[in-house]
Amino acid sequence: MKLYSVAENGALRKIGKLAFADNAVYLVDDYKNMYLWFGQKASKKKKDLSQKKADALNKKKETTANIQIVHQGKEFGAFLAMMDILKKGLKVKAPIERRTELEIQYEDTKELIDIGLEPDLEGEITIAAHKLAQEKKSYDELCKALAKAQLTIIKSKGKITAAEINKKAKEIHKSSSTYDELCWLIAELNMLLKKQSFEQD
Repeated sequence: MKLYSVAENGALRKIGKLAFADNAVYLVDDYKNMYLWFGQKASKKKKDLSQKKADALNKKKETTANIQIVHQGKEFGAFLAMMDILKKGLKVKAPIERRTELEIQYEDTKELIDIGLEPDLEGEITIAAHKLAQEKKSYDELCKALAKAQLTIIKSKGKITAAEINKKAKEIHKSSSTYDELCWLIAELNMLLKKQSFEQD
């Protein structure tokens, strides 16, 4: 994942985290998705130039990404679920791509394993997400699990209270993410937590 702030002249500057300032425009390149976040007070010029920059970056990709416009205060879906992580910033050596499909593509991964190929990072997340989906947890339970994973990353080693988890879970619930998407996000964040733990040891 790559994060950029967009200057008034359209120039992109790589940043480590998003401050979500009212006059800011950010470009979040999640490889298969590109998000343009517009602050409420961002100028029309900056917004227009950011879209041209996003289009230019997209043309350089082997597989074009899905470009989504996100307005301050009206965040939705996967972007809303990632906001706290984007505020904190992540230092992960290997970028993780998040799938755009609404369904977990488990069969494709299983076919590769069956012919003797080791799953890559995305494959490992797919397997974990599929396993979680098979547990048939309720939507509310998944929201709480995702909330706990997000708070674990945000607070690092700080104590997480049940009240904080419930508050974050309500925010996730409002994002209207699909069941499979929640499973994917939980599996992805758990993988990040394991990677961070391994790197710290």
